[in-house]
Amino acid sequence: MKCVKEAAAKTYGKDAATTKTVADIIEHVIENGDAEIYALSKKFDGLDLEYIRVPQEAVKAAYEQVEDETIEAMRAAAAQIRFYAEKQMACMTELDTETPVPGVRLGHRLVPVDSVGCYVPGGRYPLPSTALMLAIPAKVAGVKRIAACSPASKVSGTIHPAVLVAMDIAGVDEIYCVGGAQAVAAFTYGTESIKKVDLICGPGNRFVTEAKRQVIGEVGIDSLAGPSEVLILADESANPDFTAIDILAQSEHDPNARATLVTTSMELAEKTLKRVPEIAKELPTGELALKSWEDNGMLYIADSMEEAVALANEMAPEHLEVQVKPEIEEKVSSQLLHYGSLFVGHYTPVTFGDYCSGTNHTLPTMRTARYSNGVWAGTFIKTSFVQHITEEGCRNLAATAVSLAGTEGLMAHKKSITIRMDAMKR
Repeated sequence: MKCVKEAAAKTYGKDAATTKTVADIIEHVIENGDAEIYALSKKFDGLDLEYIRVPQEAVKAAYEQVEDETIEAMRAAAAQIRFYAEKQMACMTELDTETPVPGVRLGHRLVPVDSVGCYVPGGRYPLPSTALMLAIPAKVAGVKRIAACSPASKVSGTIHPAVLVAMDIAGVDEIYCVGGAQAVAAFTYGTESIKKVDLICGPGNRFVTEAKRQVIGEVGIDSLAGPSEVLILADESANPDFTAIDILAQSEHDPNARATLVTTSMELAEKTLKRVPEIAKELPTGELALKSWEDNGMLYIADSMEEAVALANEMAPEHLEVQVKPEIEEKVSSQLLHYGSLFVGHYTPVTFGDYCSGTNHTLPTMRTARYSNGVWAGTFIKTSFVQHITEEGCRNLAATAVSLAGTEGLMAHKKSITIRMDAMKR
């Protein structure tokens, strides 16, 4: 394995200043409620909010501010996302079964959480796709109350019209014009305008991520998101224009985004390195994307495909593209184990997953794909255990439970069995 290009520095991590800033924001939102939301919008966004909860009239008006083509594109994407979420739900079944011990019946129920808060980031660009990706699986899962929030746009003074339309298409019940750590605090503890939720989902900047970290336990979260990532696994059959543009597509997300190329072909590596700055010149976002690639990008030459696969599994990227000869696509893909979302084939760029293939783009980063997955219908479902034990079952399990309770010194546990056994004898 040869490293041709290494990242300049680690692109994620905790710092004391962010931790304290977020802790202060959360404390102040708890103390001051809506007033703090308004004050922080003025402080961070330079905006005097007209409202926190977006009225239905503003949502309707947003449709008039978004091009018909964009609305139809969002509806088409929503249909694919909904289709996939419904198929995921169909894979989940409740359980009700007799056990080998007579009189003991076990099962589980699939129970949706009551309420969800979807965080849709603002930043440099509006992200209507994220509104679709978060709210639609929650709706399919059967969540009764879906709230969503996003920071105000300086152009409109409220949430970007395209994001409002996407939230409406996705079936969001309540929309709030608030972002940052204060949004996470409001969803967790509630304010005069915002009723607290049971689970918060969605990506955000380091302040949002730190806020989610600090409120875990008070509320459920989907994951702690870091900078976006792609790893492209390629052999000599890959098109250097494809690998170069996919590197730039990932890199334009954020100054800390990380794109990695792992290839068995030195020729592909050299051509890709040449094409990245050339294509960047053609893009309005090229300067940012190229800087991100130069700062954070990595390129490795593997001695074999097996070595390349091993590195991909070790890095556990958020997005993993497989651009190899068609005859080995299935073999290579089957060996890949750790990733947020897998994109197989030369004509399967991450962009499709970001918008409209149907899979979710809210995915694990920072190597957490080793043990976690992206947002899906199951994110919003609790698997709640059930047991029903008859008198016969009680007799059959009693000795085991009494023995273990005695070993652990929990005498009330032990007596909860023996008192029932005594009752049967009477």
